Amino acid sequence: MKYLLNLCFGAALLLSSAIAQADLTIEITQGSDRAIPIAIVPFDVEGGESLPEDMAEIVSNDLERSGEFEPLSRNALIAEPSQSDDVNYQEWRAVDSEYLVVGRVEEEGGQYRIQFELLDIVGEERLLGEVITSERDELRAASHYISDQIFEEITGIRGAFSTQIAYVTAQGGEDDRRYALNIADADGHNNQEILSSDEPILSPDWSPDGKKLAYVSFETGEPAIYIQDIASSQRVRASSFDGINGAPSWSPDGRKLAMSLSKDGQPEIYVLDIASREFERITDNDAIDTEPSWSPDGDRILFTSDRSGGPQLYEIDLSSRDVQRMTFTGNYNARGRYAPDGDSLFMIHRDDSGYRVARQDLDDDRLITLTDSNRDESPSVAPNGTMVIFATQQGNRGELGAVSADGRASFRLPSTEGNVREPAWSPFMN
Repeated sequence: MKYLLNLCFGAALLLSSAIAQADLTIEITQGSDRAIPIAIVPFDVEGGESLPEDMAEIVSNDLERSGEFEPLSRNALIAEPSQSDDVNYQEWRAVDSEYLVVGRVEEEGGQYRIQFELLDIVGEERLLGEVITSERDELRAASHYISDQIFEEITGIRGAFSTQIAYVTAQGGEDDRRYALNIADADGHNNQEILSSDEPILSPDWSPDGKKLAYVSFETGEPAIYIQDIASSQRVRASSFDGINGAPSWSPDGRKLAMSLSKDGQPEIYVLDIASREFERITDNDAIDTEPSWSPDGDRILFTSDRSGGPQLYEIDLSSRDVQRMTFTGNYNARGRYAPDGDSLFMIHRDDSGYRVARQDLDDDRLITLTDSNRDESPSVAPNGTMVIFATQQGNRGELGAVSADGRASFRLPSTEGNVREPAWSPFMN
């Protein structure tokens, strides 16, 4: 059981070995062999002035990062139309792109008026056209919005480019180490520090409305769970019993918080009703139960337990309290997370190569390894279910990685130096 306890605190040790910077960058490591070819033309700017952000490049990077699209390089663009009326479909078919994105930007009264269009090259028709306005410092957000609309129009899946990620960094040496809880855009830009501490911070989890974060802090020398409002920075301590207070997880309705507590002996799963401040014990077993995660419908909780002799995933029905073992492949499966549609589970699976992100489809219980690294941890699923972000190790440095749900595409979010850990993908923000 000792090794399962390490699941709760191992990340704190990993965070303590190096300096870290909060800014993240994107490095595509593998593209999908099924990616859809698309051309994104630089947006025309009224008067020829340059924008503080290259909107077309941001859209291109978003779509490529999803693994669903293969944007045409700018060197291969045969023309730079700014509206659909200027497009010669026949010449664009020659570059083998299936879709074309064009746009133009005008400044009006200190705001930017942005018109973009998505064109079907093969069908020679406009699929999408919209005009939006943006402040100067919101052009990246406007670009992510455009990416979301294009992604959904072509794939039928809501885009998640306008979402955010939370993660923990550490900086300083052995005697002056500093931990920070950060949030950033899903592409690693616009970092914002939410909390800093001289002691480890673990397990951030977003509330369903994206306005709060629950996390574990060791700032008093012992683990405690806090809930913090992101906008105001106000926070409350949710749990600080003697022993383990770990792995907070919000219910889908935002009214409850599941967690692992050892206040009555062995670590068990408890649920806190946030309004009444009452705790309900959910599991009752001699084994260690930890890392709870709610099902999308809120009726069940997935958790890690060593009740079979090694870490495996179990599911408890909150009405009947029936417990079902969910994983049987290999002798180590932990940190389980449901897909947003509830049809599959994501987890850390250990095989002969090490600890890797895996997916198990619930219709046939087939487990598929998604990553080729060997020290992965803390998977978190995008709200549209298309990607999984996780922490991993590159040499002596911890960084974040992401992989598509089918394992065909992946990218890295390395920091300048040092360790980055404990990623959590936000819900949709509206």
